[in-house]
Amino acid sequence: MSFGPSYKYINADELATLIKSSSSSQLRDIAVVDVRDDDFAGGNIIQAINAPSRSFHEDVKGLVERLNDVPKVVFHCALSQQRGPKAARIYAETRSVLKPDSAKPQEIFVLRDGFTGFQQKFRNDPELVEKFNKYYHD
Repeated sequence: MSFGPSYKYINADELATLIKSSSSSQLRDIAVVDVRDDDFAGGNIIQAINAPSRSFHEDVKGLVERLNDVPKVVFHCALSQQRGPKAARIYAETRSVLKPDSAKPQEIFVLRDGFTGFQQKFRNDPELVEKFNKYYHD
């Protein structure tokens, strides 16, 4: 039995490269799950799924089903110090129970430095960040 984290970390540059090299505009190869709550306002990573941390436990089974065929799933919150890693762990544990024999392997990541770090580098790139409002971040 493994007691280490069920996810790996990815940095902003690595995620930007993955998003830009994804197989289609639908981002079928990667899903970004943003677990910010009210702080989701003011911008997000392109096509991110907002799964607020306050209701994540109730919604995680649906998320596992929805993302079952996605090879890479990246979780984050504002800084990815608490909510992002916790959501990634809960997601991984739920997936292992619901899909123990899944033929589709899935890598689970946490975005190092969260949306705060990502937007500091890429806020002006519309291929990576959408709905950005500097009022919320400066």
